[in-house]
Amino acid sequence: MSNFNKHETIISAGIDIGTSTTKLIISRFSLRNVAGATHVPRIEITDKEILYKSPVFRTPLQDAVTINVRGVQEIIRSEYEKAGIQPAQIETGAVIITGETATKRNASEMLHQLSDEAGDFLVATAGPDLEGIIAAKGSGSYEESGKGGRVIANIDIGGGTANIAVFQDKQLLGTCTMHIGGRLIEFEQGKVRTISPPVERLLEEQGYTLQVGDPQDAAAVEFVTTYMAEAMARILKKEVHAQDHVLLLGHEPNWKQPVDTIVFSGGISECMYRHASDEEQVARYDDIGIQLAEALLRNQSLQIFEWQEPIETVRATVLGAGTQTTEISGATIQVAPHELPLKNIPIYQYDFEADLEAGLSNFENAVQQAVALYDSAKEGQNFALYLSNLPYLGFRDVQTLAKAIVQIMNQRPRPEQPVILVIQSDHAKVLGQTLAALKVKQSIICIDQINVETGDYIDIGKALTSGVVPVVVKTLTFHTT
Repeated sequence: MSNFNKHETIISAGIDIGTSTTKLIISRFSLRNVAGATHVPRIEITDKEILYKSPVFRTPLQDAVTINVRGVQEIIRSEYEKAGIQPAQIETGAVIITGETATKRNASEMLHQLSDEAGDFLVATAGPDLEGIIAAKGSGSYEESGKGGRVIANIDIGGGTANIAVFQDKQLLGTCTMHIGGRLIEFEQGKVRTISPPVERLLEEQGYTLQVGDPQDAAAVEFVTTYMAEAMARILKKEVHAQDHVLLLGHEPNWKQPVDTIVFSGGISECMYRHASDEEQVARYDDIGIQLAEALLRNQSLQIFEWQEPIETVRATVLGAGTQTTEISGATIQVAPHELPLKNIPIYQYDFEADLEAGLSNFENAVQQAVALYDSAKEGQNFALYLSNLPYLGFRDVQTLAKAIVQIMNQRPRPEQPVILVIQSDHAKVLGQTLAALKVKQSIICIDQINVETGDYIDIGKALTSGVVPVVVKTLTFHTT
């Protein structure tokens, strides 16, 4: 790719709006052709430099069920200003609404507003499983799992949830999310101010009573934090008791291999590892955060695991979001620049099994399944087809495939929408140019060198000066509501 500038850089932002805290990080990525001069260029991110880390802010809420959108916007605006960055400079990254905040009444409204505020890049509500995966990347657990074959569980505990993601050799083995967090019981002037519904159910099932106004040192409070630590140990060992279901958010632990090493990240880990911090101290004494941290530290059942300290504690999720979610597609792509950026495009994978003729015979059926999956109400939700295991394609084969794509994509509820293709092999440019030569009525977005599967969502950023595009892949495969 002769026009690739060896020193091209892009700026990425990560914004995490959690149950307790909101934080922001701005990074600079360096892009390089890693394929060597004689090969098809492969552009990758080779260096990530953090330009700015915000303080940790208390998430602005209007009331228990409503996020203060204006308050969040003000934080982002002022932090961009402190970092000396304009929203227009940001070409990739992630805004994720995490923990219990993602279930707040106006979370979706906030996503739309922040999309304008934050810059032209993806905005996504992270389901609890995706949140756990991103936190593991930010804390260092994901990278660490690539050394020595250990099975590492990253446990990211914030205000409302504990998100567990288990990795071995940088492969995700499974996830689990629990109602375990610092703000599930809150205090005011030494007395109980709020009790979250999962904790109320737990107390009721276990025969304890706790009410608003009870003293902070009530026996029931200590029971809750001790029980949370015990339940955490059982979940990690996959010895789930019936009474633990009250603390499960979604599915049971779904990894097969036994966990060797545990890493705690998130706000609670800040208390556990006693990290001194002169910035706004989040671990105040107005919730069970410190007691929960102590209960986890002294729990005997958790001592069977090897403990490892994370690289990053309270900022693990925002670091993962800002630095680990972007891939680059370039060199062999065909895009319609005026259509970009595209956000939250669901993926439908179609496997040709190395046989073009057999693959094409069932192709129409596959696209109908994609429409049924993503656009059952026929409202025009577009999707991207991921074409995998294509055989060797000669000139005529490319023509045949292109014509089949046009014919079938014209049968979508809104056929005028862009045709978005992700190709596993390096065929995107030749296929995109063939489609363009057929003078199709739709815009063509044809990218490759990205690994995705059905159930993933992608965001395709604006084309950079070298012609490559940043792509954010959001893997929600493990997410169950």
